[in-house]
Amino acid sequence: MHTFSSTRYEKMSYRRCGRSGLLLPEISLGAWQALGSYRDDVAARDIFYTAFDNGITHFDFANNYGTPAGASEELFGHILKDMPRDDLVISSKAGYRMNDGPYGEWGSRKYIISSCNASLKRMGVEYVDVFYSHRFDPDTPLEETLGALHALVQQGKALYIGLSSYPEPYLTQACAFMRENGLAPITLYQPIYNLFNRNIEEDQLPAAHAAGAGVVTFSPLAQGLLTDRYKNGIPSDSRAAQQGNLGSWMRGMITEEALAKVAQFREIAESRGQSISQMALAWQLRCSEITSVICGASSQKQLLENIGSINNTEFTEEELSQIDAICNM
Repeated sequence: MHTFSSTRYEKMSYRRCGRSGLLLPEISLGAWQALGSYRDDVAARDIFYTAFDNGITHFDFANNYGTPAGASEELFGHILKDMPRDDLVISSKAGYRMNDGPYGEWGSRKYIISSCNASLKRMGVEYVDVFYSHRFDPDTPLEETLGALHALVQQGKALYIGLSSYPEPYLTQACAFMRENGLAPITLYQPIYNLFNRNIEEDQLPAAHAAGAGVVTFSPLAQGLLTDRYKNGIPSDSRAAQQGNLGSWMRGMITEEALAKVAQFREIAESRGQSISQMALAWQLRCSEITSVICGASSQKQLLENIGSINNTEFTEEELSQIDAICNM
């Protein structure tokens, strides 16, 4: 039986999630690809334990994470048995393709509620702390998707609800609908955000802030591009080296232009005494509207490096100007 660090909460900083009472760690651990897919169960357990030992209390999943879909939640269910459930914030989502047939994706009431039930079963828990609609569904009435999320709160299967990857104006409309009809509020918004993808700065970030929702970003390291992982080519054990859609997608991101930008970001990071990944995370955490940044991790070493980003989140105007200039190249 693992004995968790008695000083774990002193190692992490926590931020309030919008106008709610929920506090999240500045760094969260996500299980999109690195956990439940190509790392064995022992390695995954070590990563989750290391995260919690260092004050990470928020673990982020979706129904289709892992290979096969659902593997990440099932794996975590085994690990969770030896962890203090009440000290954790567990989130999951539904919206992307989970299974074949007409009820296997998007935002219908049937899919949202059945997906949550299946996630609870895989993880062996009675409720998740947060359940998200994983993407906007243009063919389902928005009020149906939102009503399903509200029902999960009423049923005690989710304590809070959120939205992920909702473009404007639907994010604003969804938050307003819940507020105006006295339904469970949208407490969290989860978008993609990194130095290569800053689209949320224009509308989604201000919209979430105006609605009182906390913002929890994903893919902050651009799937490993904003690390030293691909400094000298594509390692054989990396996701980009894999066969199939994931590997092909990753290889498409690793262009000469992107690597040139990464090299310039690295110079700024080194002048700050940080790795490039630490700087990329700190750059987000400098923003008070960001509640938490979700990081994946394929090793304890990588996780600890990411956690180290919270030690230096202050940037000079010159550094921010240099970063903006590289982003706009």
